[in-house]
Amino acid sequence: MTAFYQMIDRSPPLPADLIERLSSVDTATIGHLEHLGFVGGDIRPLFPARVAGAAFTVAAPGRDGVIIYKAIDLLLPGDILVISRVDRDDIACVGGGVAAAAKAKGAAGIVIDGPCTDVDEIIATGVPVWCRGVSAKTTNRQFQIGGSLNVPIACGAAAVLPGYGVLADNEGVFVADRDRMRILADAALERQKRSVTVRSHLASGRSIFDFDQEPRS
Repeated sequence: MTAFYQMIDRSPPLPADLIERLSSVDTATIGHLEHLGFVGGDIRPLFPARVAGAAFTVAAPGRDGVIIYKAIDLLLPGDILVISRVDRDDIACVGGGVAAAAKAKGAAGIVIDGPCTDVDEIIATGVPVWCRGVSAKTTNRQFQIGGSLNVPIACGAAAVLPGYGVLADNEGVFVADRDRMRILADAALERQKRSVTVRSHLASGRSIFDFDQEPRS
């Protein structure tokens, strides 16, 4: 049987002004404002990083490595490759080769609902990767099962639609549609400004409840 690879037309990159605003937003601040869209605490960065971009989604089953390289060929600069391991297995679909190819295409980062491999090689490329740990068991382009590109997927605890905004940092990965991401970015930046004042208040030894009673200018 011939493997079937499905693809929906890709979405445009995230607007530059939204990426600029997200560059100063912490996912932990969004966590004060939103309860949906977090992929989950066990998907962690391989090394400290912060990126924002548009989701290019992949549904990757089994040990098929073809689907990942098909996705790589379609990446645009600034895209974030978001991969769902649909079989929820311990197979690594991203290693040094995929990271090098993603870097060459200008990818902002990679988020995997599964493990990676070749950690040192990935780090050497400088491409930020968020994943569920490491595995020596890997995909292979000889195993052609099929898969889907740029379709709605589940990544951890979040639904990710093609073209969603993605914000990933040391605390986690957050996804949302572009309009919602813009609203949350503006709200988060305002909250972060207020947090500077709150921390100064607390550092002086005063109570948070006193701060809540202070008049706002």
